Amino acid sequence: MDQQQLIIQMIIAEWQKQNARVDKLLETLSDDQWAADTAPKRNSGLYLIGHLAAVSDGMLPLLGFGPKLYPALESIFLTSPDKSGLAQTSLSALKTYWSAINAALTKHMAAMTPADWLTRHTAVSEADFAKEPHRNKLNIVINRTNHQSYHLGQLVYLK
Repeated sequence: MDQQQLIIQMIIAEWQKQNARVDKLLETLSDDQWAADTAPKRNSGLYLIGHLAAVSDGMLPLLGFGPKLYPALESIFLTSPDKSGLAQTSLSALKTYWSAINAALTKHMAAMTPADWLTRHTAVSEADFAKEPHRNKLNIVINRTNHQSYHLGQLVYLK
């Protein structure tokens, strides 16, 4: 294995580790715990898991893997704040969505070559990518892994 493959493997392994940590929380916390706010006047656990699912769903088109599986999550968990009055998705549904989204991402990621990872993602133009080649697909995974880790830090307060 060359260094490029090793680095990519390390990044993908960290993304998978963060997903496993969310999965473990989904298995261990009760519905009441998920409904609680992570801190006074902060987002609820339910909102944050919906937010993480919506962000991960957005990775599918961003990485060129196809359309979002659950586009309705965007208006509830990305463009609207918690307690906005929009109909909330059930925890049971969010667990199903989370699992399906990550299964689809994992399948597509496994088929990628190191060269694929270093190509531009769909939110950057060819001209901008020529000037900023770090705006590649691998960088999306790094960014989303950090984002997920941040919210996991909030979710642990639900315990």
